[in-house]
Amino acid sequence: MKTAVGVLGATGMVGQNYITLLREHPWFEVRHVAASPRSAGKKYGDAVAGRWQPADDCDPRVGSLTVEDAGDVSGAAAANKRGDCAFVFSALEMGKDETRALETAYAAAGIPVISNASAHRWTADVPVLVAEINHRHADIIPRQRKNHGWDRGFIVVKPNCSIQSYMIPVYALIRAGYPVERIIVTTMQAVSGAGYPGVPSLDMIDNIVPYIGGEEEKSEKEPLKILGAVGDGVFENAALPRISAHCNRVPVSDGHTACVSLEFGGKKPASVEAVKKIWAEFRDLPQEMGFPSAPARPVIIREENDRPQPRKDRGAGGAMAVVIGRVRPCGVFDIRFTALSHNTVRGAAGGGILNAELLKHKGYL
Repeated sequence: MKTAVGVLGATGMVGQNYITLLREHPWFEVRHVAASPRSAGKKYGDAVAGRWQPADDCDPRVGSLTVEDAGDVSGAAAANKRGDCAFVFSALEMGKDETRALETAYAAAGIPVISNASAHRWTADVPVLVAEINHRHADIIPRQRKNHGWDRGFIVVKPNCSIQSYMIPVYALIRAGYPVERIIVTTMQAVSGAGYPGVPSLDMIDNIVPYIGGEEEKSEKEPLKILGAVGDGVFENAALPRISAHCNRVPVSDGHTACVSLEFGGKKPASVEAVKKIWAEFRDLPQEMGFPSAPARPVIIREENDRPQPRKDRGAGGAMAVVIGRVRPCGVFDIRFTALSHNTVRGAAGGGILNAELLKHKGYL
């Protein structure tokens, strides 16, 4: 029997992607949808009519569900009691303070929250999970519950979509015994990453916008929590790597590209080919356990001089893999490469679903 789940912010772009990706999921099925008060009371299909974004039509079963008010936690609590909402995926699009308070209220009501929002990424006892990197961070959940007096609820978040394209490759090198000391990264981020209603077309046609509010700060700080450790019931950030990020919005529909230069500290890989071999062979718990959303190969190497490209490579590994190309020596640091990940799948709903699969495997759902 599948686990019944809810989606908060279900009518937004990320919420729609959750609905689409969960349509044939072997473990989970959507039986509760919630959004803003202006959508509450409508059938989901009617609420998204005219603004449905995914290529596939809306799941008619979900389309027939009545949208609840996401701000009314009691509705989800009632659904939880009748078996229609064991936990929620949060794709809320509100201010950080409002989102933080609302996700906390769901957890306090006994409903686990797996969030795409940034509101809780710096809450000291909330893990920021990339399933292939820091799945052990999920084991802070019992302490988090104790800290807040929660029974069954908890909060887990995924990181910013802009770091997905290079964090797994960096971690793979660290795990192989080659500590990364400094990173310079320039991201070229798709317009879909701006969310609904997105970036005005006149800003993007024939143009690049060299600023995305808050994005560089997230890119420089979130990896340190992901690579950090659990201290006395809270997370302690890693000291390294030091990261300098330049984040740009580019006229691409989906797929965030990153140009990355790495400097190693101490022991260094023997060659570019040695680095490629580490990436090609990298696997972790999601692959070992065969989680439904996990790509069989989390890092895919392209040898062509002009790859990866968003239009050609963003769907690799069910849009859950990182595609790397142009791996070569760096004249300033040690190595440089270009990497690509699908920002609305791996970087958003797909990453959230993979985290849920991890949490179910660990017995928290």
